Amino acid sequence: MENLFSETAYKSAPLAERMRPRNLDEFYGQPHLAKRGTLLRRAIEVDRLGSSIFFGPPGTGKTTLASIIAKTTGSNFKILNAVTSGVADAKKIIDEAKKDLEMFGRKTYLLLDECHRWSKAQSDAVLEAIEKGYIIFIGSTTENPYTSMTRAIVSRCRVFEFKPLSKEDITKCIKNALSDDTRGFGNLNVELTPDALEHFVLTSGGDARVALGNLELAVLSTKAVKGKITIDKKIASECSSGRNLSLDTDLYYDMLSAFCKSLRGSDADAALYWSRRMIKAGVDPLIIARRLIAHSSEDVGLANSQAMVVAVSAMTAVEKMGVPEGLIPLSHAIIYVCMSPKSNSVVTAMHLADEDVEKTFNGAVPDHLKNYNYMNEKREKYKYPHSYGGYVDQQYLPTEIKDHVYYTPSQNGNEKSIVLPEKKRKNSNT
Repeated sequence: MENLFSETAYKSAPLAERMRPRNLDEFYGQPHLAKRGTLLRRAIEVDRLGSSIFFGPPGTGKTTLASIIAKTTGSNFKILNAVTSGVADAKKIIDEAKKDLEMFGRKTYLLLDECHRWSKAQSDAVLEAIEKGYIIFIGSTTENPYTSMTRAIVSRCRVFEFKPLSKEDITKCIKNALSDDTRGFGNLNVELTPDALEHFVLTSGGDARVALGNLELAVLSTKAVKGKITIDKKIASECSSGRNLSLDTDLYYDMLSAFCKSLRGSDADAALYWSRRMIKAGVDPLIIARRLIAHSSEDVGLANSQAMVVAVSAMTAVEKMGVPEGLIPLSHAIIYVCMSPKSNSVVTAMHLADEDVEKTFNGAVPDHLKNYNYMNEKREKYKYPHSYGGYVDQQYLPTEIKDHVYYTPSQNGNEKSIVLPEKKRKNSNT
């Protein structure tokens, strides 16, 4: 009866679960980890992997590879989810693993899914077992372990990064599911048109589970005509949601960084791409608008001061118009900032001024600049610039740094026409 129930449960499992690769040769993607000659593959083949952390996007094979490792090495394989399990669950597995190791010499792999969700106290509960080799710990996470997990655990593990599956990997995954008559749909007469296949691949977002889930829905919900189930692009579109564009914290900051560097690098195409990708993943457009304003001063500055005006106007448009209409002026501003001549003279001047502030925090205000100038005859009097035609040479900085120059115009854009006073030019050159 147990076998009957097991077989029934297996047949009713989702296609993605049934089609999990059973060995390293069936494993999809991650050639930097799983192909012959790599560190991970070598360690698996000689059963010397040790505790590890697998991190990367969903559906890229983290759990599958952990299971394959356990099968390849003939070890026990236990799974816990950090969201639903606690210290007691881990200790029970550790106790059993210790007995199996001491009595039968059999190792136990403990896969902790979403391992970044465990607190420091929970993580500490498995440290001794990892160090003494009672268990081989494999943490699976979509978050960067270096920033989301306790140092004690990370320092005792090898960290392997998984990447989204390529289009070729997803295509192979789908075709295998259609041809496999035991685990997939090989016993059905299914025709998948090329454009439907492409749609499933593109909407998967590099996630094999998403691709197989969409394929399964399409096959099971489409009636056969003369014994054939035909899946075209229309059906594929109806059975798949939009592309998976969710992002974790690290990816969010990476894309925001890419956006900012594209602005600085005058690549309007790249800046538009990263901004649109973040917006479609749910990032507030106002975050992008605020970064755009900052970079209109930091990277364009006085070479084209109009860039900041355009950027601020774009943020106002997003606030007042909302989405999607407000995204048009935002895109307008992104292109404008990218195509503007670049100068970092403003931020350079600001940082140089900061350095002097730190060094001369108690620098005295020159007497002639003080408020309420009731000075005696011996003191230098303030010279009102407009009385001298708009400019007059006099000291404005504290005496100890009176000749320091922070702002030097670049030779880009409008800054070409800015001319410093002669004394400033001399000090700038020195």
